[in-house]
Amino acid sequence: MPTNTKESGLETLIINYLVNQNGYEQGENNDYNKEYAIDETRLFRFLRNTQPEKLETLGVFNSDINKTKFLNRLQGEIAKNGIIDVLRSGIKVYPVTLDLFYLTPSEQNNKAKELYEKNIFSVTRQLMYARDNTKLALDFAIFINGLPLITCELKNRLTKQNVEDAVYQYKTDRDPRELLFNFGRCMVHFAVDDNGIKMCTKLDGKKSWFLPFNKGFNDGAGNPPNPDGIKTDYLWKQILKKDELSNIIENYAQIVEEKDEETKKTKRTQIFPRYHQLSGVKAILADVSSKGVGQKYLIQHSAGSGKSNSIAWLAHQLVAVTKDGKNIFDSVIVVTDRINLDKQIKNTIKSFMQVANTVGHAESSGDLKKLLQDGKKIIITIVHKFPYILEDIGNEQRKNNFAIIIDEAHSSQSGNMSAKMNMALSENYEDGEDETTEDKILKILEGRKMLSNASYFAFTATPKNKTLEMFGVPYPAEGKTKHRPFHIYTMKQAIQEGFIIDVLKNYTPIKSYYKIAKIIEDDPLFDKKKAQKKLRKYVESNETAIGLKAEIMVDHFHDQVIPKGKIGGQARAMVITSSIERAIQYFYAISEYLVKRKSQYKAVLAFSGEHEYGGKKLTESSVNGFPSNEIEKKLKKDPYRILVVANKFQTGYDEPLLHTMYVDKMLSDIKAVQTLSRLNRAHPQKHDTFVLDFANETETIKEAFSKYYTTTILSDVTDPDKLNDLESDIRSYHVFTDYHIDTIVELYLNGADRDKLDPILDVCAKIYEDDLDETEQVDFKSKSKAFTRTYGFLASILPYGNADWEKLSIFLSFLITKLPAPKEEDLSKGILEAIDLDSYRAEAQATMSIIMEDSPAYEINAVPTSAIGVKPEPELDLLSNILSNFHDLFGNIPWKDEDQVKKHIAGIPEMVAKDKDYQNAMKNSDKQNAKIESEKALNKAIINLMTDNMEIFKQFNDNQSFKKWLSDMVFTVTYNSKGEIFKGDTAV
Repeated sequence: MPTNTKESGLETLIINYLVNQNGYEQGENNDYNKEYAIDETRLFRFLRNTQPEKLETLGVFNSDINKTKFLNRLQGEIAKNGIIDVLRSGIKVYPVTLDLFYLTPSEQNNKAKELYEKNIFSVTRQLMYARDNTKLALDFAIFINGLPLITCELKNRLTKQNVEDAVYQYKTDRDPRELLFNFGRCMVHFAVDDNGIKMCTKLDGKKSWFLPFNKGFNDGAGNPPNPDGIKTDYLWKQILKKDELSNIIENYAQIVEEKDEETKKTKRTQIFPRYHQLSGVKAILADVSSKGVGQKYLIQHSAGSGKSNSIAWLAHQLVAVTKDGKNIFDSVIVVTDRINLDKQIKNTIKSFMQVANTVGHAESSGDLKKLLQDGKKIIITIVHKFPYILEDIGNEQRKNNFAIIIDEAHSSQSGNMSAKMNMALSENYEDGEDETTEDKILKILEGRKMLSNASYFAFTATPKNKTLEMFGVPYPAEGKTKHRPFHIYTMKQAIQEGFIIDVLKNYTPIKSYYKIAKIIEDDPLFDKKKAQKKLRKYVESNETAIGLKAEIMVDHFHDQVIPKGKIGGQARAMVITSSIERAIQYFYAISEYLVKRKSQYKAVLAFSGEHEYGGKKLTESSVNGFPSNEIEKKLKKDPYRILVVANKFQTGYDEPLLHTMYVDKMLSDIKAVQTLSRLNRAHPQKHDTFVLDFANETETIKEAFSKYYTTTILSDVTDPDKLNDLESDIRSYHVFTDYHIDTIVELYLNGADRDKLDPILDVCAKIYEDDLDETEQVDFKSKSKAFTRTYGFLASILPYGNADWEKLSIFLSFLITKLPAPKEEDLSKGILEAIDLDSYRAEAQATMSIIMEDSPAYEINAVPTSAIGVKPEPELDLLSNILSNFHDLFGNIPWKDEDQVKKHIAGIPEMVAKDKDYQNAMKNSDKQNAKIESEKALNKAIINLMTDNMEIFKQFNDNQSFKKWLSDMVFTVTYNSKGEIFKGDTAV
């Protein structure tokens, strides 16, 4: 008989595997009670086998009324709390409590093992679920003890149907009002073909939101080829195994409730782990079980990929990890730098019943100390409170083992805080009475190291080089030691799978055109570079420019975002500004224009602290008219639609309704990725995003994202001998001696008064001022800073300590603060008083998609150890020239037909290269004479172009900067190609 390549063949293969390999029973339609959506046969068999006395008490089999009463009670509890909670907690039916699922047993608990073995896992093929007795049938459904857990629709690519057809079937043929498809009745619904899997936790007709449940392939979406079978067989061979399904029920799946304080309504969301979350947490737990305490883990999961849930799931399971029958960790400390995430993690962890009483939240140092003393297993704290909290941890806690989970590792692991964290938790750091200075040095060394009594779990979407070196997995490659993350879920995969939106797909740069007028008769000299910076800041913060850009933003939001019904008409926008001053300017300009447009919407302003503006001290609350802590909540509701920010909300803000971003701030590297990624959160009705950028070049943005689009790898480790080189260079200036170092360090460590340290430091600072010239001062100070910075990092990861480096680092950290900066006169001072903005306009360029290169990994450079010790010489120029150059650099030439201009310019070098006089000069004369002939040939070419393009002719004659650029470009291209021009010594 030939192979059954139809859908039924795939169905048979899966059912047979579940029954023959995974120990499932095969159910029948006759076992299924449509009125209660249960496999009644197996439910009552399970209860009879495990709790016969309780069933007897309830009189279920003695009376149809009692049976109906029990089934109604069961149905009500599932409707109220969901299937997951009912399986975990059982149900109370007066006067008994019935267990409906026995949890995974520990190794030593034989009684629990026996009970777990009595759970009945079953699969029913072609389940006819409809209560109206139609012949509608699911391909198969999974039950535990007769309670439905998973439904599945299969499709087969060999018969020209795929997973999307299965999704369509769920959306159109599976009525969510049918009892089996009610919210919370099943844990998850899978759409499956032989190539991919999608999942949904809430069926809602055409609004049902299916997301991929795939392994990923080549750092992107999909599944890898499977040499042993079908690409998607991990579903039935791994996920649906009894132990794994039990693990998901007990440790991952949940219903999360969020209450609206104003309406008092509760929103319920069912959570099922995504594949990368499940595989990531399981991989970490397996490694911890194998290796024990003292390891480091870097988890690079894309922004918007559900890191908060991954952190919560990891935290509550780390508590239970054992080795040799003993818990590996005494406490798990979750450190986060975002208040909203802090709350989310706390609530997620608390929702798991088995750890509900072991979670503590540390608001202050006293809280943390008490929580540790009370033996709380999971302690959550905010990163900026953590250094102070650690001061009060009791000495006895240093004898315990800790798991430290760090959210966004690069921002939570700054050197000083890391040292305090390590010293507070280290069992080797104890107070002694007769300690020498050397003893104290060794303690600080030990304290700064990555602790042997702690494991670190660092989560980030954008790992820096220090983060990779500190937490990454080292491996040899190309004669170096490189570092990679322990587990990866790339931005590329997250975008391709639809977990996040590609924020670079609709990206529109805005070019500004302006003219600045000189309003004084003189033409003074100014520092060219500094003047250009001041002019740029002046132009972009000018009220005219701000007002015009605010109008562009509001008009775009009203004309392009709202009318197109983005995110079902709920779209929000964010304005990114470069400073608090600029944010306030924008807020008032946008608010004023909203009123002028008679808009029904309002803007919200976000910045930290207090700022003086227009003679008044402003805060968020005073401007917005409501407390700061309500900004996120207010923005979810009308009339608030536009959020204007200065630094706040650029990282960690998780709002799926954000659709459009208006950027007026220079962004690069991690800041660019983190900022634009505020838009990437998925929503069932969100299909795209939009960025309008007034400040950045597209290449800068592309380069920033390319680092974190796939796997990020550290190219090499920091060389500790660079510290020896720096120390040698610093000591060569003879600013201090070992006596100065030893004395300062001893005084400091023994708690001497400040007036004992200053005289010694002042002597060294005087030598620095008197004996070193300006260049030497810059070199000494920059290398001293480089030494303390590099040592502060290396001390935490080097296997061996160095007391001399530690002492030098302490000494230099004090001395640096005493060293005056070289006097630097501001040669751009007064330029703003000499100019005025004559005109300004902003013009949107073509909307583009910034396409990321499809490389397997991006290598970032090792942590820099060099010092920048050169003071740049100011380049002076006339004010008129500076203004002219500024217009050329930043004002841009507003070509009427840019494509034609580019086409003509591209052909000019070829025209010049054909000039006989120029060819002769290239062949027989020097470069200087060749340049003269090149310029003559260029003049002829431009005159010939006059009939085709008057714009180029006019700019060449009127705009000296354009003329110089074109002249230099043409000469460089032609002169460097003269070998091609004179092939075989014959002019072409």
